[in-house]
Amino acid sequence: MLDSGTYTATLDRFEETPGGDLAVLVVDRDADTLAQVDLPVEVVPEVGRRVDAVFDLTVAPDRFELAYRADETERRAEAAQTRFDRLAQRPPSDTEE
Repeated sequence: MLDSGTYTATLDRFEETPGGDLAVLVVDRDADTLAQVDLPVEVVPEVGRRVDAVFDLTVAPDRFELAYRADETERRAEAAQTRFDRLAQRPPSDTEE
C-alpha cells in the first residue's frame, strides 16, 4: 500500500475481471516505480481513459484521487515518438557519402 501523498501514475492497461473492468496504473515517484494500483475504470477521469495517460494520484487514508495531466501525457507521447523515429533511421552505410 502507498503512503499518503501525491504521486505520478501512468495508466498501463485495462483488465476485465468478474467484478468489473479495472484500470491498472503504475505509480512512480522520482523515476522509481513504487506500486501498481488497480482501480475501477469509473474512477478514472473519462478524458484520461487511455493507455499511457498520466495522472497525479493523491493517496489519503480512505480514498484515491486522480487528476489527468494532459500536457505531461502529450509530452511523453512526443518524446517516445521522437525516440522511435531516431531508432528507425538506418545508419549510413560505408558506401554512402
